[in-house]
Amino acid sequence: MALVVVGEDTDHGDINRKMKIMNLSFRWLPVILFMIASFLSSCSYSKKNARILLDDAKTKSYDIIVVPGVPFHEPHWDRIMRGRVYWAKYLYDLGIAKNVMFSGAAVYSPYCEADIMAMYAEGIGIPKEHIFTETKAEHSTENIYYGYKKAKKLGFKTIALASDQFQTRSLRRFAHKRLSKDVGMIPWVMPTIREMDPTMITPEIDFKKAFVDSFVSIKKRQGFFKRLKGTWGRNLDKSLYE
Repeated sequence: MALVVVGEDTDHGDINRKMKIMNLSFRWLPVILFMIASFLSSCSYSKKNARILLDDAKTKSYDIIVVPGVPFHEPHWDRIMRGRVYWAKYLYDLGIAKNVMFSGAAVYSPYCEADIMAMYAEGIGIPKEHIFTETKAEHSTENIYYGYKKAKKLGFKTIALASDQFQTRSLRRFAHKRLSKDVGMIPWVMPTIREMDPTMITPEIDFKKAFVDSFVSIKKRQGFFKRLKGTWGRNLDKSLYE
């Protein structure tokens, strides 16, 4: 009767090395999680700071605000897209924003984000003549970069970014470094969003008009590191809107 030894050819030295790496990884896991949590918390405006920025914006009047896109999955928008569009409407109604530019291509779904948001914005009452779109951006950094560049090309002088607290804060440094320190930041004020929530409607739109026949998901067109570079604003096409 033969004795079968499972894994008898295994390199025990290799196993020991892997175990040491695993132990080291587990040892540093709490530190890594703490660093991630600290980073995320630093990338979001507090309720107090968001209110301060809104109060400051009320003393000004921006020619146009740039609102980053959100992927659309039929048949209706999600809460993030709805919040961003309604925040734009709120700023328009207050006179803080004279015009609105929605920015976003068809990135993760076959619908052009900017066009979808523009249709919803018109549906909730922003006049069509005050709605603009930028349809090339595939990352948040590109939303503000291309949105700003197109707004400037159209003749708008004062420009602000308007989005949720996390996205607005995470793009602040990029916008001020790569574009202008004069780019305003108007993040959501959550109590205001919550007050508006019960009255928010979902207007019917012809979302098929925003369908892109040639769509290929960015996940299939670009590898992980290419997409990561885009997130960091390193894939910019500086010739756009020049």
